[in-house]
Amino acid sequence: MQAQDRRLIRLRACLEEGLPLVSEPFKVLAEQTGLSVEEVRTWIGHWQHSGFIKRFGLVVRHRRLGLAANAMVVWNLPEDRVDEVGRRLAAEPEVTLCYQRVRRLGWPYNLFCMIHGVRRVRVEAQIRALIQRHGLEDVDHQVLFSRQAYRQRGGRYTPEEP
Repeated sequence: MQAQDRRLIRLRACLEEGLPLVSEPFKVLAEQTGLSVEEVRTWIGHWQHSGFIKRFGLVVRHRRLGLAANAMVVWNLPEDRVDEVGRRLAAEPEVTLCYQRVRRLGWPYNLFCMIHGVRRVRVEAQIRALIQRHGLEDVDHQVLFSRQAYRQRGGRYTPEEP
């Protein structure tokens, strides 16, 4: 593997860990990878343009902010409704994640939504309001509140260095 390839793999790995919280994060990334600041910016721009990096975003540690009532609502929607309902629920301000998954044997749910709140009673009220607002009263669903957080981080996509 060439040195440039190793530097780019290292840059990808550093980005997966998150930007350093300093006034010049690209300078730190350059120092960590052996690239110049301009190369770091160029590669990040290239990866964004190509779709390899979809966005830079903030990962909020919601429990540290006092959001201790965290519910995953799972829905058993007919296949012909899942896209439409998923788009509508994803547009709701209280829904922080909304995605479709393949049904599994013994687990009929195909749409998953996450709602965070300070108090469980408030989150339950938000869920009831969503159900009513979107006409989902007759849709089989379950509300799964988190009991313990063991880990929260972004995905890792960069292979380990040889």
